[in-house]
Amino acid sequence: MELQEIKQNLIETRVELFGILNGLTGEQLNKRKDESSWSIAQVCQHLSKTEELYVLAIRTGLQSNEESLVGNKSLDFLLDRSQKIDAPEIAKPTDEYLQYQAIIERLNHSRQQLLELLNTIEDPSVLSKRHFKHPVFKEMLLIEWVQSIYMHEQRHIKQIHEMIDGFK
Repeated sequence: MELQEIKQNLIETRVELFGILNGLTGEQLNKRKDESSWSIAQVCQHLSKTEELYVLAIRTGLQSNEESLVGNKSLDFLLDRSQKIDAPEIAKPTDEYLQYQAIIERLNHSRQQLLELLNTIEDPSVLSKRHFKHPVFKEMLLIEWVQSIYMHEQRHIKQIHEMIDGFK
């Protein structure tokens, strides 16, 4: 998948997420089904934290001059909500009560960091030639790191829809 197509998917997914969040009350955003579940605000906090961590990983991977021998892997498993994936401790949200505007600002900030990094890459093909080790998914090409951001967000959009359906 080309970087331009991935960027378009990042935009479309974020627009979809913002559309879902728009109009939710602070109570709805911060409501948890139970102690072991995340609220919508926590899911969004996780998305922004993850995106910031991915920016660091991609930046580190870009610093390597070594051609990667890692092959492409399918990321479709990210969209399968029947398979639980535990977030690494560093990407888990806090219990902080967040209002809509704070959530939007965090998501915009992490996306801005990502786009600034991607826009500094003179030759996008380098993303398919370098890799970095993911804490859960192991060796991944940098292009897969970028692609997995919007797929990860789509996974959590499905989760948010399920949470909203639980409000009714």
